[in-house]
Amino acid sequence: MASAPSAGARDSTNEPGKRRALGKSSADPLSGFLAWCGRAGVELNPKVRLSKEGAVAGYGMLAAEELEAGEVLFTIPRTVLLSQHTTSIHALLQEAQESLQSQSGWVPLLLALLHEYTASNSHWQPYFSLWQDFRSLDHPMFWPQEERTRLLQGTGIPEAVDKDLANIYQEYNSIILPFMETHPDIFDPKLHTLELYKELVAFVMAYSFQEPLEEEEEDEKGPNPPMMVPVADILNHVANHNANLEYSPQCLRMVTTQPVGKGQEIFNTYGQMANWQLLHMYGFAEPYPGNTHDTADIQMVTLRRAALQRAKSEAQQQLVSEQWDFLCQLEMVGEEGAFVLGWDEVLTEEELSVTLKVLCMSEEEFKEYKEQDGWEDDSEEEENSTLSNEALSRLKTPCKKLLYDSVLLTLESYGADLKAEQDLLNNKEAYEKLSRREQQALHVRYGQKRILHQLLELVQ
Repeated sequence: MASAPSAGARDSTNEPGKRRALGKSSADPLSGFLAWCGRAGVELNPKVRLSKEGAVAGYGMLAAEELEAGEVLFTIPRTVLLSQHTTSIHALLQEAQESLQSQSGWVPLLLALLHEYTASNSHWQPYFSLWQDFRSLDHPMFWPQEERTRLLQGTGIPEAVDKDLANIYQEYNSIILPFMETHPDIFDPKLHTLELYKELVAFVMAYSFQEPLEEEEEDEKGPNPPMMVPVADILNHVANHNANLEYSPQCLRMVTTQPVGKGQEIFNTYGQMANWQLLHMYGFAEPYPGNTHDTADIQMVTLRRAALQRAKSEAQQQLVSEQWDFLCQLEMVGEEGAFVLGWDEVLTEEELSVTLKVLCMSEEEFKEYKEQDGWEDDSEEEENSTLSNEALSRLKTPCKKLLYDSVLLTLESYGADLKAEQDLLNNKEAYEKLSRREQQALHVRYGQKRILHQLLELVQ
């Protein structure tokens, strides 16, 4: 999923790129970039400034004067955007669009980036000069597998990264390489390597935007392809943001959503992202309790495992298996699915509500339920499917017990318990000795465990 840029991936080095063909770059990339923006028609509000000083990570945007809610911070003409439609090789991409289709939908943009990033005459050279190399991107996909497993076990990130890496290798070898081989005048596999492709995938993950569809388009077409939005991608993210990107046919505008004091940083939002999603896609996580959108998962198969563990006889275990199979038929559960828990409610409330109810049924109740094909009285179904924290505390005792056991099994998947994480966060000296990766992973694990322990208290 493409979205907005990353606070964690802001830090750009000024070291020469290992394989750049960009020619001379400005000694001060930011001033060169701002001069390019001026020539390209970007309008920057004089009340703001771009800087590394004062930003939470790398480059950021700060208020040079007080700002009111609703002020336009900058306006970006669509000609400045870098996409499959604006790249200098857009005609080639258009001609080959059928062969460039992929699961991610990102291949055309990635080919555009492979070309523009390494072309010395690229229109976007000053933009790329902010990232002389992508060594600053520190997504978990770049961590050694041992470190990824050790720090992120139980969070869901290692599994997501494994899928990403498999998709990257598959796309590069089956789509990118054949396309490059048919256009040797533009592409060179020795320059446009798998390593560079992987870095550009992380760049798109962390810095691209996806324009939302109009309401009338939502049912007719898939999501818009990602695009790079210079200037907008310099803003960092927090859940409690103070600016938002607005789209119009001619341009894009960043607008304040609340007053901003002089010297304060201006933050965009990448959407309602849990910490594991932020670290996976953007390379950073928000320290507790900053991320109000944080979530924790209980794997769906964990509920089945808990139900099987409490089954005292072979007949009861057979019943659980039949109940699970029926839930699969209803498309309430799946072998790779997860129930998602937020701070205030279950985000997959219908799936969890129905699953708990079915797995706690007696043989007779389940037989009757099956005969109705899983349908119930509407009012009862509506009442049971709303799982706020208050509703969780009112669950029937068997459902509470099953959920409690499932949470305990989930907590076992982590390497350390909540108290150990809490002690580490409270010990400033010990925390500051951690590597950046260890700190970010700690924030992810701690938030998830807090949500799971909160659920334990609700259903015990």
